[in-house]
Amino acid sequence: MNLLTNFHFRFFLFSTLIAGLILVFSNFIPQTIHTSIWSIFGFVAGLSYLVSALALWLYKKSPENFLQIKLLGMVIRILSSLGFIAILVVMGVENIILFIVNFFILFLFYLTFDIYTFISNLRPISK
Repeated sequence: MNLLTNFHFRFFLFSTLIAGLILVFSNFIPQTIHTSIWSIFGFVAGLSYLVSALALWLYKKSPENFLQIKLLGMVIRILSSLGFIAILVVMGVENIILFIVNFFILFLFYLTFDIYTFISNLRPISK
């Protein structure tokens, strides 16, 4: 198996790149990074990995339901994210605007990775 086509390796590589970007920004422009960035990163990365791995497993079981699987993943991701934000805001996280901005930037990075993975899977489906 080619290592660069392995989903788990690409996800780990992408997460390492994002963590590196967080470290660079927190060292050079610390006012743009929230104090709880690592909990945000852990939640978004973990959720994205679980949803993508679940979608990949379900796709292998039932390839004809690909669209429904992707829609289920999106619904799970959105509801979990809104729940995470609501819980931390109710707990009293400071600087809520910066928290939400950092959360959605990470969310969009991982959503872009998921879309890229989705597009790369379209070629085998069309055959």
